[in-house]
Amino acid sequence: MSPILDVLGVISMVLGGVVFAVGAFGLLRLPDFYSRLSGVSIAAGLGTALLLLGLLLHFPTLENALKLGLALLIQLATAAVGGNAMARAGYLAGTPATPRTRYDDLAVGTTDGPKPAPDDSRGAD
Repeated sequence: MSPILDVLGVISMVLGGVVFAVGAFGLLRLPDFYSRLSGVSIAAGLGTALLLLGLLLHFPTLENALKLGLALLIQLATAAVGGNAMARAGYLAGTPATPRTRYDDLAVGTTDGPKPAPDDSRGAD
């Protein structure tokens, strides 16, 4: 095994851990359900990719590349579907957005463009 691959693998895994830590910090600091969900979904995708890349760099075989590529593909596909399903469930349950949200593109009955969000603090009509 090449020592350069070992170092690159460790760097990749540490960066993946940092991305997960930033996502966890986002859970505490982001203002509402929707932005938290977005932050965690992005962190999970990028963090998982970096961790799997680091694993591949530690054990570089064609068999491992195929397994890790398939694992990453499945994780990214299911995370995207799961994130959208959770956001839709939160929206349908009436989870409020932050007052800084300017438009509600999913509001029913919008024919002339987006309307301001219902909890908009600027006094929309």
